[in-house]
Amino acid sequence: MSDRDSFPQDVAGWREAARGTLIERTGIELLEVGADGARASMPVAGNTQPAGLLHGGATAALAETLGSVAAQIHAGTGRAAVGTELNITHHRGAREGTVHGVATAVHLGRSTASYEIEITDDAGRRIASARLTCLVLDA
Repeated sequence: MSDRDSFPQDVAGWREAARGTLIERTGIELLEVGADGARASMPVAGNTQPAGLLHGGATAALAETLGSVAAQIHAGTGRAAVGTELNITHHRGAREGTVHGVATAVHLGRSTASYEIEITDDAGRRIASARLTCLVLDA
């Protein structure tokens, strides 16, 4: 079995798999992972645009990471999950602290998995709302 056929099923495994990837570069810290959803945090520092606000692309990267990890766990061994649609609405900016993301499964099917992702700041205010749909493929 190749490395691509076996994805981690737990937080420790995903932390190891994230080394050298965008997940590591943005400072995303996975806290909980499972097929039904995932939870993570990401620092605002280092993920800002020139105006000092949290970059929308960094927020989208957090949302896609959460949904993709959960979808891959749903897909299981010998299958792969690939994002096909990400929709994100940015509600407010953040200049400091940490943002927190929670992905919740909306649909877990044989060939697709969809997640709603809520991103909040340290005060619990909603920063963004996202939805990710992944295609589940046989590897």
